[in-house]
Amino acid sequence: MKVSREQAAENRARILEAAGRLFRERGFEGVSVAEVMQAAGLTHGGFYGHFKSKDDLIAKTLADLTSRREGGDRDLAAYAHAYLAPEHWKDVAGGCPVAALGVDTGRATPEAKAAMTVSLRRQIEALSRMAPGETAEAQRASAIAAWSAMVGAVVLARMSDDPALSEEVVAATRAVIEGGERG
Repeated sequence: MKVSREQAAENRARILEAAGRLFRERGFEGVSVAEVMQAAGLTHGGFYGHFKSKDDLIAKTLADLTSRREGGDRDLAAYAHAYLAPEHWKDVAGGCPVAALGVDTGRATPEAKAAMTVSLRRQIEALSRMAPGETAEAQRASAIAAWSAMVGAVVLARMSDDPALSEEVVAATRAVIEGGERG
């Protein structure tokens, strides 16, 4: 039975959503195409109607995940506060795809890296508009440093089995970006 274009688009969105959650939770190698399709509530056979390969799915999932920008333009400290909030950094499957999949992407296909590069450029541009600095170059440098610190803090907090240390890493990073002293 042939599906409508609308249904095909909905199915593709379900696949990308399921893949995004599973990849962030378990990494690219820890998830099979069959698991993605099952999580999407679809049969494995329908996969190749949407994607050429698992590598194609990875690249398309990264492009989809990183095209979603939450929140508006606010100041950098407010952005960092929200990004480094426990409900965000503790939510591996639903949180930042850069923190969850950055290392995996470094070993992925050129298409996956290209999707993350587009995201990185877009994120730097957005954060540059919020960042402190007297010149555009200074704002860009502040944005790059802040984004690197935020992503790094989330990665470090998630990798630790010591909740107090994880909280300390996130709090210290937030304090530096917010320009305040840790207290």
